[in-house]
Amino acid sequence: MEVGITHEGERTTMTFDAPLTIAAVLEKMDIPPSTVLTIVGEQIVPHTSTINGDVEIELIIVSSGG
Repeated sequence: MEVGITHEGERTTMTFDAPLTIAAVLEKMDIPPSTVLTIVGEQIVPHTSTINGDVEIELIIVSSGG
């Protein structure tokens, strides 16, 4: 399956043979899950969501400070 990821304005495509979670994709990209929201379609989805087929994911950086 093909997973398209848009992060910081750049699109990356990754190919996987078996279902995996969004958290696993983030790990492979060296992106800490706590730093991004994951958007699929127009919905925010949890990092525990399983990817079972071709999908486009948008990562939105979460900023926090004090």
